[in-house]
Amino acid sequence: MTQPNMLPSLERYASKVCTAEEAVARIQPGQRVFLGTACASPRALVAALETMKRPPADLELLHFITTDTVPHDAEGRCTTRFRHRSFYVGSDIRAAIRQGLAEYVPISLAQVPQLIQLGRIPVDVALIQVTPPDEFGYVSLGVSVDIVAAAVEKAKLVLAEVNPAMPWSMGETTLHVSEIDALVLVDTPVIEYIHPVAKGAVVERIAQYIAGIIDDGSTLQIGIGRIPEQALKYLGDRKDLGIHSAVITDSVIPLLEKGILTGKLKSMARTRIVASFLLGTRRLYDLVHRNPLFSLQPIQTVCDPYTLATQTRMVAITQAFTMDLTGQVCTDQLDGEFYGGLEAQAAFLRGAARSPGGKPIVCLSSTNDDASMSRIRPQLLAGEGVSIARTDVHYVITEYGIAYLFGKSIRERTIALIELAHPKFRPWLMDEAKQLGYLPADQRLENLRSYPVEEERTYMLKGGRQVLLRPAKASDGDAIRGLFHHLSKDDVYTRFFRRVLALSSDEVQRLCNLNFESEVAFVAVTGERENECVVAQCCYFLNLSSNLAETAFMVDPAWQGTGLGTVLQSHMMAHAMTRGVRGFVAEILPQNEKMVALAKKCCDNVSVTREDDALHVTMLFKAP
Repeated sequence: MTQPNMLPSLERYASKVCTAEEAVARIQPGQRVFLGTACASPRALVAALETMKRPPADLELLHFITTDTVPHDAEGRCTTRFRHRSFYVGSDIRAAIRQGLAEYVPISLAQVPQLIQLGRIPVDVALIQVTPPDEFGYVSLGVSVDIVAAAVEKAKLVLAEVNPAMPWSMGETTLHVSEIDALVLVDTPVIEYIHPVAKGAVVERIAQYIAGIIDDGSTLQIGIGRIPEQALKYLGDRKDLGIHSAVITDSVIPLLEKGILTGKLKSMARTRIVASFLLGTRRLYDLVHRNPLFSLQPIQTVCDPYTLATQTRMVAITQAFTMDLTGQVCTDQLDGEFYGGLEAQAAFLRGAARSPGGKPIVCLSSTNDDASMSRIRPQLLAGEGVSIARTDVHYVITEYGIAYLFGKSIRERTIALIELAHPKFRPWLMDEAKQLGYLPADQRLENLRSYPVEEERTYMLKGGRQVLLRPAKASDGDAIRGLFHHLSKDDVYTRFFRRVLALSSDEVQRLCNLNFESEVAFVAVTGERENECVVAQCCYFLNLSSNLAETAFMVDPAWQGTGLGTVLQSHMMAHAMTRGVRGFVAEILPQNEKMVALAKKCCDNVSVTREDDALHVTMLFKAP
């Protein structure tokens, strides 16, 4: 018996139109049944299957994200009558995992279509949701293409809900009715995914850090998570961004409305927003409907290694749950339970790493919600799987700053990651790292505050040369040592008042590993963050009794005479004055006339007295 109130577009296919109950009655015992993804989950068909009087025995339901599809009772217990095999553990499947009713398959979503095609992931039946057919007999998969196309191609039986509310998406989304065995008319709104509002200073800080390293003309991939989405809010001043992502949400709409998402500089699918599925609201669906600006593609097409590697400034943003001090990342286990999944993040991170100017980014909050546990650990806990290998990790961002790990040693990674941890866990991490042999016994970490990205400044020097002046970090130690070895013998003598051939570990730490309260240091760097070169260092050490600070500088000979010394002095003075420091003092050799001239140039109230073999220079600031 066919359904009443048949759509006109379905009349020519009347023999295929039936109720959900009639459709699922065709499923046989022991079959593997694929369920459509997320907001295109076939809820009517699944409900009919779950409520059958005599359901087929030994069915296994296979799926990626399901949304409001798997049945639960009032207490939140899963009441499904079938086994589930899932590539993602969202809120809809967590209870089933705990109750032993579902199995989690940790695999990159980009690899699933090939395994379906090869039969290593068997699919006998596909339950999907589509648009009504057009005049040529084609339907659109709407908001979800991802692995659906591969499942439909392999399935022996395809049962489709036909939803007039489903948007017709452009791209590789069409399917001919001849490939569908049963059509079930549903008259319900397409599932809307209301993303939780990202709140709190931690999320905001991380989002700002992420946005701060995204350049004009970048192509963005935004992983599932509130932090990556929040980062889009801070891109309002960028130009010509593009989107090439597994998923897109409503968060792209403001950037689109402001004319920021032009995609003009993309090397593939220029001007188009490319994705594989949507998680959004009706506002997004209406925008996507028959809009050629959007191109939805199968996940294996979106994640094609060549496409990702050649995309312009590909930026991949992954939100992690935990990571260890060597850089191993866990994205699919939280508080001892499977949660989330691998999605296609590894593919995007590798693609971004190979993209010219690309940035692979892993972000996470430094602690759990109540700050009782560090999410940066000495080692991953038992059961926390490695979702992203340390060899694929480049940028790591927490609310305490940004670290770049690729190509770095275990020691360098450890120092950088401890600087990103919550201050109250840093001493513990330091002790554990020494026990594990990651750090030498004399390594210290003096700075227990958040990295002050707001104190970074870019300066133009003589000849059009440019430097970034930023607060020094403990992880700058090797670069500081490199700067020292670029100095001439005379420069070394005027800086240290003795002939020094090398700096000890303690001396290096004294130049960059400071508390930023009574001891402050800045470095001038050039180049990209991935390969920074320190060309100068300056520091001041406050005498609390006199409220005067002693200063010192090192400038690479290749950068002397560019005005960099003036920049360093002026920047330190401005910083010190905001903290109420009364002035600077410096011990300068009489022959170092340039430093005396620099002091007089940057400060009006300068006195110079001779003390033994050195000049004692005092620079008093004006009262604010």
